[in-house]
Amino acid sequence: MADRVRVIIMGAAGRDFHNFNVFFRNDPAYEVVAFTAAQIPNIEGRRYPPELAGPLYPEGIPIYPEEALPELIRRHRVDRVVFAYSDVSHEYVMHRASIAHAAGADFWLMGPKATQLKAAKPVVSIGAVRTGSGKSPTTRRVARLLRDLGWRVVIVRHPMPYGDLRRQVVQRFASFEDLDRYECTIEEREEYEPHLANGFVVYAGVDYEQILQAAEAEGDLILWDGGNNDFPFFVPDLHIVVVDPHRPGHEVRYHPGEANLRMADVVVINKIDTAHPDAVAQVRENVLQANPRAVLIEAAMPIFVEDPGAIRGRRVLVVEDGPTLTHGEMAYGAGWVAARRFGAAEVLDPRPYAVGSIQEAYRRYPQTGPVLPAMGYGPEQIRELEETINRVPCDLVLAATPVDLGRLLRVRHPVVRVRYEIQEIGRPTLAEVLAERLGRGGSQVSSS
Repeated sequence: MADRVRVIIMGAAGRDFHNFNVFFRNDPAYEVVAFTAAQIPNIEGRRYPPELAGPLYPEGIPIYPEEALPELIRRHRVDRVVFAYSDVSHEYVMHRASIAHAAGADFWLMGPKATQLKAAKPVVSIGAVRTGSGKSPTTRRVARLLRDLGWRVVIVRHPMPYGDLRRQVVQRFASFEDLDRYECTIEEREEYEPHLANGFVVYAGVDYEQILQAAEAEGDLILWDGGNNDFPFFVPDLHIVVVDPHRPGHEVRYHPGEANLRMADVVVINKIDTAHPDAVAQVRENVLQANPRAVLIEAAMPIFVEDPGAIRGRRVLVVEDGPTLTHGEMAYGAGWVAARRFGAAEVLDPRPYAVGSIQEAYRRYPQTGPVLPAMGYGPEQIRELEETINRVPCDLVLAATPVDLGRLLRVRHPVVRVRYEIQEIGRPTLAEVLAERLGRGGSQVSSS
């Protein structure tokens, strides 16, 4: 035991746990002394439980805030720091590498070969180069197309285990009641709820070897629904990656989004209906240089509003998808576009009315514009989101988050929902690519 390599895994309650489970958990050559946590509020201070950590870790593994990393390296005489979260710039990653090196430790980035699981069923994976590129609507469209081809699709979502890890080892969602049963956060509901509305079963959790086995038993094709801009946990037979011309250049400047781009079989240039043509051209050129073998699909992401007439002339509060605005670094999203398009008299700035952790989020992510991120990583933050919404003196709440806020919050203002879906422009289409690569349900995956 004295010769074990001492390791700290830097994470955000997702990729970090997966890397531990598949690589470190049962290897006596390593001792993981701690996880650190970033990006997501209130996930540090927990412990990766012994039930999940395995027999080498009878007391589990503590989780500390990332700011404690230099002191932790020195205190535990750490040999190696493993960076295991996503949607950060290459410069950001190397600053963390410098912190680790200055404290005397090696710095690791673990790749697909060390961390991906091989499924017994075909896997189609959806990824992106940044949060907010349109990965979720792409996953929804691909799921429906695969069902039309005759596949029994089971969706596996990138992890979001923000609660009691012991209860989240393997989660199966087949109804809205399951969201309540697992006490899902707003962020989880944003990802699961639209799939459930479309009639699909979703798996997620902490231990993706067990999750894969359960999904394989239920369907004949696994659809990986990626998180942030991470690469998939399973070896894909077809890897589809979405890029965003609203942030031209980010496709080659963010980790691990650039790796996703270079690994892609299919690249979807999304939002060409609202992006500047010069930005679309720049992204297209970057894609061709990074991955000339990929099939290129161009797409729009039109928005749909329940009652457009309700917006005209009204003073509106725009609520957007939370991660898109925070570590996705977007100033606004589909809600702001809808407010302008359908004639809102004014988009009210919610920042003066923000309370608690919502106010702190604006401080941490100053690029956020006059819109409200739908943050709700726990009961307290959900209450603060509700209070912030109710304090804004608006006529109408324009909710562009995929979750139905009316089911979760007591909002004193009328709420109009904004939805968005992906729509291919020209050819090839996603339907054509899926039919060519996968054929009908139950047939063999064709070689690419």
